Amino acid sequence: MINVDKMKFSFLLVGCVTICSCSFQKMYQVNAARAQQSYEQINFVDLVKKYVSKDKPGHGIEGIYSVSVIVLKRNKGLFSSEEKERVIEQKDHYAQVAVIRDNARNNREYIEVPVDKNNLASYSVRGEFTTLSEGNILVLKHFEPKGKALTYSFTYDKEKDILEGIRTETNGSVTYTYKLNFVKLYPKQNEENY
Repeated sequence: MINVDKMKFSFLLVGCVTICSCSFQKMYQVNAARAQQSYEQINFVDLVKKYVSKDKPGHGIEGIYSVSVIVLKRNKGLFSSEEKERVIEQKDHYAQVAVIRDNARNNREYIEVPVDKNNLASYSVRGEFTTLSEGNILVLKHFEPKGKALTYSFTYDKEKDILEGIRTETNGSVTYTYKLNFVKLYPKQNEENY
């Protein structure tokens, strides 16, 4: 009999804890919704759109981009003198980033910030662009996890609103070529003249 009473008590206790935790969660959601109703809310992507739409002559590379990557591997066959090149990875439109002018620091002109994650408290700077002499050639210092930085050479096609970057690395007799394409989603050239 004692075991049955302990089991009933355990079920009752677990039930109460579950109900209380659900009640606290619901109370938090109601308070959060009430707090959001008192002010107009804007997400980071909308904020970037407002920033790059401000009245200024020519936006240049600033904007929101869709990112694609192709990785090529080039090497000679085992008993061949002919080099072969093949695609070992291809991801189309796998990320969205904002490229924003950064006047605060002298060693970079633009920053790259991923914008495809919603409702974050802060957004990571994942890259730094610096323009070279002509303005349509840029160098991207892209930050990877664990502190690794990769350097890409980019060209900017203003008519097509595309940034195209390339990086190569050689490991023995194998050469890897990484090609990044940033296609501008916002603002488009025809949207600048409104």
